[in-house]
Amino acid sequence: MVAGAIGWLFGLGYFGFGLSWIAESFQIEAERFGALAIPAVAGLSALLALFPALAMTLFVLLRRRRLVGGVVAAFLFAACWAGAEWLRGHVLTGFPWNLAAYALADFDALRQPAAWLGSYGLSFLVILASVLPAQAILARGASRWLTPLFFALVVGGLWVSGQARISRPMPESTGISLRIVQGNVPQGAKWAPGSAPATLTRYLRLSAQGDPVDVLLWPETAYPGFLDENEDAKRRIAEALRGGRVLLTGAPDRTARGAEPRYFNTIQAYDGSGTILTGYAKHHLVPFGEYVPLGDWLPMDRLTAGLGDFTPGPGPRTLAVPGLPVLAAAICYEIIFPGHVVDDEIRPDWIFNATNDAWFGTSIGPEQHLASARMRAVEEGLPVIRAANTGISAVIDANGTIIRALGLEKTGIIDASLPAALPATLYARAGDWVLPPLGIAVWLLALGLDRRVSRRNDSHRLISRRSE
Repeated sequence: MVAGAIGWLFGLGYFGFGLSWIAESFQIEAERFGALAIPAVAGLSALLALFPALAMTLFVLLRRRRLVGGVVAAFLFAACWAGAEWLRGHVLTGFPWNLAAYALADFDALRQPAAWLGSYGLSFLVILASVLPAQAILARGASRWLTPLFFALVVGGLWVSGQARISRPMPESTGISLRIVQGNVPQGAKWAPGSAPATLTRYLRLSAQGDPVDVLLWPETAYPGFLDENEDAKRRIAEALRGGRVLLTGAPDRTARGAEPRYFNTIQAYDGSGTILTGYAKHHLVPFGEYVPLGDWLPMDRLTAGLGDFTPGPGPRTLAVPGLPVLAAAICYEIIFPGHVVDDEIRPDWIFNATNDAWFGTSIGPEQHLASARMRAVEEGLPVIRAANTGISAVIDANGTIIRALGLEKTGIIDASLPAALPATLYARAGDWVLPPLGIAVWLLALGLDRRVSRRNDSHRLISRRSE
């Protein structure tokens, strides 16, 4: 119980700070939701803190049974923590935000092992490297040299393997020219009545800058309305796309089903005739942002404007757009889910992440969101092109390196060539199935070394007794 309480208190602080940016979204309509900001962050943090509490409780229970000891305890703790992170990413709707692995997102070599292990496996190694120094302080006998050895192996292995991956020559660029448009429309003004024409004009004006490109990329809900139903808006877009260009844009959509329409958060592809070439409907929706869980029982509204709850799409899919390499689409929140962005049946050549982080102002939220996108690039071996309404828009190569970026609350464009994909990574092929073999292999290695150290310690004690 004490261990669980310590884990929960740690989690409360960890998530309370790491998710503090959520409070920003409640200030968009402060008169309706402002009073809920602190209770919402505190409540979510308290709920998510149950996962560190679970990890600590399980660790202490196994330790008390004396199933492991010495350096193996560090492996056990890392396994419990990584397992709790995996559960956090899957229980109910899942929320794998700020995984331990993301501490390495800014380090070119150290984030590369995610290509083989995924972010959950990399979290295991991050936590292991974090607790081994403490274990070294507590170690006795032969464990004093074993623990630093493991620490050197973990950190050195991360760096060497990652350096080897990024040292390989990157494939030549696809030759596809793209333009990301960051309209920087404040969230409070975006859905104001009558604002849609001015928003469209802003995006078209920015899109027309510079030389023609193959594909224009607009963020999530760049057009604040049902674009496919607005003939004038489609005509203006078609005029901007003459010459074979294509537009990928976020826009809400609706379809009739009986007496009640269904609403979707989508990415739509348009050509120079104003025709929709293909589309994608977001399948992993944000609770209380795009729908209200148990809405028939909970007496509260969504935080976002709209006529009703969104309906989830069928899942990840690969889109074929004439003139472009096939792509995967991920709308906003979906990019945070390891292994659930790309269609397993048809591998795409790149990932388009359309998002709207305007809800979170200049807080730490958009930076954390970008870190998730970089890790998906490494895991899948695919470039990620990120279009964000108020930033951070970015071109990310298949190693997770940011090629170009446009910062928060800046209006402008990014012109770049679409980076090439790398061959499918181990994690792209196997997903989270890489985790059980990793756990078994590391566990057997640690147990074997621990038993060897125990025998050596017993031998030293026997020799000491004989010498007496």
